[in-house]
Amino acid sequence: MGGGGQQTEHAEPGSGKAAGVYTWEEVQKHRSRNDQWLVVNRKVYNISQWVKRHPGGSRVIGHYAGEDATEVFAAFHPDQKFVQKFLKPLLIGELVTTEPNQDENKSAEIIQDFDHLREQVEKGGLFQAQPLFFCLHLAHIVLLEALAWLMLSYWGTGWMMTLLCSVLLATAQSQAGWLQHDFGHLSVFKKSKWNHLVHKFVIGHLKGASANWWNHRHFQHHAKPNIFKKDPDINMMDIFVLGNNQPVEYGIKKIKHYPYNYQHQYFFLVAPPLLIPVFYNYNIMKTMITRRDWVDLAWASTYYIRYFYCYVPLYGVLGSVALMMFVRFLESHWFVWVTQMSHLPKEIDHERRQDWLTMQLQATCNIEQSFFNDWFSGHLNFQIEHHLFPRMPRHNYQLVAPQVRELCEKHGIPYETKSLWQGMVDVVRSLKTSGELWLDAYLHK
Repeated sequence: MGGGGQQTEHAEPGSGKAAGVYTWEEVQKHRSRNDQWLVVNRKVYNISQWVKRHPGGSRVIGHYAGEDATEVFAAFHPDQKFVQKFLKPLLIGELVTTEPNQDENKSAEIIQDFDHLREQVEKGGLFQAQPLFFCLHLAHIVLLEALAWLMLSYWGTGWMMTLLCSVLLATAQSQAGWLQHDFGHLSVFKKSKWNHLVHKFVIGHLKGASANWWNHRHFQHHAKPNIFKKDPDINMMDIFVLGNNQPVEYGIKKIKHYPYNYQHQYFFLVAPPLLIPVFYNYNIMKTMITRRDWVDLAWASTYYIRYFYCYVPLYGVLGSVALMMFVRFLESHWFVWVTQMSHLPKEIDHERRQDWLTMQLQATCNIEQSFFNDWFSGHLNFQIEHHLFPRMPRHNYQLVAPQVRELCEKHGIPYETKSLWQGMVDVVRSLKTSGELWLDAYLHK
């Protein structure tokens, strides 16, 4: 039944006709794996059969099953009229007129104010990229790669030259990681297809990784940051316990896969050195092969062909592999600290279905702006602005930051900015706190 005593009729997806009206209570019943509805701009869509064909992956859209997806829809899709062509056949009805626009714990006032801010930002041209910025960024990556090889070619492969070469290559890899992130978020070109193409070049040819693997993983992180079972970035495979609630839950259940009260210490031996060279490398290759993603595999192969062509004559096969793994080892430290310092110390919990602004601010914080911090983090020191406007070119984050801060102050939402050093310290501190919570629950509850 719909609200107000109106009888609802379930329309079959594919008809493109709105045949029923629904309450939020009815929509919320459809959030299982094989039965998924969502709401965009008060329209109700049955996405159950379509999720597997979703370009961004089935999981990211499935994370919004049974709730309002209007805000995340606007955040992720640059051409909403084009996307409507895919949504129209899935339309089964709309919300009852007496129902509010938003569901559950979402604030109507915050949603309205943030929607107004997004409109202002779009009118102000802050979603328009500066081509020269990204060209220069690509050029400095190519320059670093060329310098590394030329140094070895002219001055030999001694230990000092090898170490210097490794630092240059790790820097190039890290900066290429930030650049692929830009194209992956469709924030450079106006047309999505050009972003997708260059994304495959940067992440495939420059880094030897997979665009589809990154998309399906990273978009989930943005859709539901720091939410257990929805954000893959906090899926620690029971190696770590995070936040304030998970450690207590594990402790009460007497779960002890590892001595979590020491996790702030063994973190240094596990996450920074091993994430990219071991876990990511294995996971990327496995994903491309098992999913038969031959296009991404071909792009990644060009990286390895180019790399071994350049370095096997200098180091031999085993030496080249060792150099590559050492470069990945250095890059992994860089990547882990930059990405974790803006998320790990923040709130990490189960699903609470909050509005976009509240959810993103509770899961993110900023690092102070400086030329070095901008370059070192790929502008992810503006993590708040990036999460609120994932399609925005990164060189515009600092321009929108004052407006975001003002909006947060209006609604009493904490807007946190730290120094680079404090951000890194807080990663370790948060792990220690979570470990202590686990130990207390494990021993006394």
